Amino acid sequence: MRRAEAVAAHDSLNWRRAFSAVLLAATSFSAAASLCTPERAVYLTLDTGHMGVAPLIAEVLARQQVQVSFFAAHERTQTGDGSLGSDWAPWWKARAAEGHVFASHTHDHTYWLADLPPQGGQARFKVRASAGPQQGEVHTWTASQYCEELHRASRRLAEVTGQPPLPLFRAPGGKTSPALLQAAKVCGYQHVGWAPAGFLGDELSSSTHPNPRLLSKAMAEIRAGDVLMAHLGIWSRQDPWAPAVLEPLIVGLKKRGLCFATLREHPTYQRWVASQASPAGVR
Repeated sequence: MRRAEAVAAHDSLNWRRAFSAVLLAATSFSAAASLCTPERAVYLTLDTGHMGVAPLIAEVLARQQVQVSFFAAHERTQTGDGSLGSDWAPWWKARAAEGHVFASHTHDHTYWLADLPPQGGQARFKVRASAGPQQGEVHTWTASQYCEELHRASRRLAEVTGQPPLPLFRAPGGKTSPALLQAAKVCGYQHVGWAPAGFLGDELSSSTHPNPRLLSKAMAEIRAGDVLMAHLGIWSRQDPWAPAVLEPLIVGLKKRGLCFATLREHPTYQRWVASQASPAGVR
């Protein structure tokens, strides 16, 4: 066999092996998820961050056969062109192949600050982006503008994962108002917060909240049905929470008889997800 043919055959074999591995992983993930009943389930969610620990988190999730729900914004990253940029697109695509699910975290990680008096029949909000070209600026947005911000993240997630995102969102910092939640629902999104015990503490200072303390607290307080929340990297934390706490937490909760499911299976959101299919601005 000539060298070119040998190289092509070798590449083809490697591709088939890689594809088979992806299929096997997806099948294994699906089998594990199908055994997780609501009476035992917890729902691990991960928001974007600097992405420095994202590859290690992915390894833990694959090793532990755990599926999670990612809430993604286009944030500044330690490497590459942002968390939803082209450099990280293959990472998201691989997570989709493993059966994880995805939802909007607003495109520019835009915080709700306050409600403003409605104008022209539309709700209005004071907001501030913590990423993107308008980072740090305070703006007044209509409900339509806020919806478009949710849609932007969802559309990009659809591009990089190859699958429709869930019709859910998480407001940065979990900061919302009844008017904001209603505006988001009108354009196809239900908000997802987290349980008090589900705040896993990776945003806190590692000097005052070291990893062993966060792990101990989570293990003692988390109960079935809780939505858990952490990030794919926090700039201010000196001793990274993940994967140091993530894997022992997963192992420990499994030993307690708990299991992990995505928000697609969560009793509170399951009917909404099924009824909406995908947000109105993303079809």
